[in-house]
Amino acid sequence: MKILVTGAAGFIGSYVAHALLDDGHEVIGIDNFNDYYSVALKEARHARLETRDGYIGLRGDLADYDFMASLFKAHGPDRVCHLAAQAGVRYSLENPQAYEQSNLAGHLNVLECCRHFDVSRLVYASSSSVYGGNKKVPFSEADHVDNPVSFYAATKKANELMAHAYTHLYGFQTIGLRFFTVYGPWGRPDMAYWLFSAAMLQGKSIKVFNHGDMKRDFTYIDDIVQGVKSALFSAGLDPYEIFNLGNNQPELLMDMIQHLGDALGIKPGMDMLPMQPGDVPITYADISKAQAKLGYQPTTGLKDGLGHFVEWFKAWDTEERP
Repeated sequence: MKILVTGAAGFIGSYVAHALLDDGHEVIGIDNFNDYYSVALKEARHARLETRDGYIGLRGDLADYDFMASLFKAHGPDRVCHLAAQAGVRYSLENPQAYEQSNLAGHLNVLECCRHFDVSRLVYASSSSVYGGNKKVPFSEADHVDNPVSFYAATKKANELMAHAYTHLYGFQTIGLRFFTVYGPWGRPDMAYWLFSAAMLQGKSIKVFNHGDMKRDFTYIDDIVQGVKSALFSAGLDPYEIFNLGNNQPELLMDMIQHLGDALGIKPGMDMLPMQPGDVPITYADISKAQAKLGYQPTTGLKDGLGHFVEWFKAWDTEERP
């Protein structure tokens, strides 16, 4: 198939694009290369993709409808994997306009183009953040998600509602994926595991929020890619679907720090701080629906996954450090 991947220079998007190319698909990747985090990292991910046969890389903004419409008209994708977004919970408190442009206007443009250019299936990134401060765990797709605790989460819930409306009105299939704390090599520099690793290698203390009393359902990138591919190609899915893609095993933040320290061979110094606005004490995915309908089954535990990240990161950090 010919598949459009938005956010192809991003963490998850670049991995998905490589996996689709490995399977023989043609991939059109787009990204706006914004400077929310290291543009050099995005360029490096994209450079690896541009060496691949069957890949077409384009630079542009989802919020520019004329650009998006011309792209769909020129390339005629069979399916769309929409992974581009303005990420980050804390940054959404400082710069909500960036989220309005990328996550709302951009998502609308993707929906409109799928409608007008006869795309049969749209798979898009939602987030575990939509569960907000829900007390019931594990989080199930059937739970109410009407109480976001960050603007980022609110935009992701809005994406699901917008997709539902377009499926109802225009009949094309929309599949939303609620990702749970994705990590691994080539990851995002704003994530805790990256920030902690960089600080430890520089001999600095790490900032541990809520005094370490947090749990996260850390999900390794290879497991996420398997779930995304299944969402793109599995038969028997309903016209509108939402799936959790997590590891189904929440881990203590302090255990994650211990695993990182062991992999780096460094005993971390820690500054214990209170909970940050917009944060939640636990994420925990019920993945039974994804197991049943997508054949999704994560296989990489946190210790091994962080070991893979640290091996990559030490080489990358050496290259990048002044």
